[in-house]
Amino acid sequence: MASGRQSAFSTFGIEAATLAGLTWVMVAGAIVIFVGVAILMTVALRSRGGTLSHRGGMRLILWVGGVVPTIVLFALLVATLPQMRPIRTAPADLRIAVQGEQFWWRVAYRPPGQPELITANEIRVPVGRNVVFALRAGDVLHSFWIPGLAGKMDMVPGRTNTLVVHATRAGRFRGQCAEFCGLSHALMAFDVIAMPPGDFDAWLARQRRAATTTTGEGARLFADYGCGGCHRIAGTAAAGAIGPDLTHIGARPSLGAGTQPMTRAHLVRFITQAPDVKPGARMPAYPHMPARDATRIAAWLEGLR
Repeated sequence: MASGRQSAFSTFGIEAATLAGLTWVMVAGAIVIFVGVAILMTVALRSRGGTLSHRGGMRLILWVGGVVPTIVLFALLVATLPQMRPIRTAPADLRIAVQGEQFWWRVAYRPPGQPELITANEIRVPVGRNVVFALRAGDVLHSFWIPGLAGKMDMVPGRTNTLVVHATRAGRFRGQCAEFCGLSHALMAFDVIAMPPGDFDAWLARQRRAATTTTGEGARLFADYGCGGCHRIAGTAAAGAIGPDLTHIGARPSLGAGTQPMTRAHLVRFITQAPDVKPGARMPAYPHMPARDATRIAAWLEGLR
């Protein structure tokens, strides 16, 4: 993205910075090789026939085609092997389990010695600390990719893949599913927020609290329309696990897995026309829901912070 929020060259993690540096080295090497070949071609075209003997030609092939490439490849191997060393982890490191759904992200924070905290469609990481991602898919193949933080990692049903990351600067970035997973593959993104460690710990503590507003007309309509059968909101009777956890949805910067701003108008449209907003999503449409009811539910959800 032009803003740098989703760019492998706008890095905020150790692994992504290493990959970016290696990319620039390889680009520089390719340019040097291209220039060298161009010079040789120019010299060859301008030379008169017979100026290069058979012995000289064999010597040129030996050095340019054998010795020099061997030295270059060996140097690249020596330079890149240390970069392939994985980040070491410790039992005290934060674990985050991410499961790819159709078409959203189930996120579970598992700090050592603390109960699990489940959220959705947003990932927050502390700067300067190692984070261990446990990645899997609930139904079809997905691919977890935060370009500025680390490389891609496949998410496979029935299998857990591990990705260790280390954020180096704070900011708001963007991740994306990088494996075609269905009709709304392109609409399956997520916000990534790297925070100073103290701010992250405070945020985690706030997320453990129940929803700020658990009663009112919007809450009643939410229950009457059966939304709690699929969604969970802490502090209410809604305990569904099919769809995203909505306990603090109003505090999230985006809606629909990172694809729309978190506004009341977008909430209303998603509530009533989810399959139009995200084709193939399992959430049904509510075409007969009065606009008044949808607006009151959206206003209540907007206040869940």
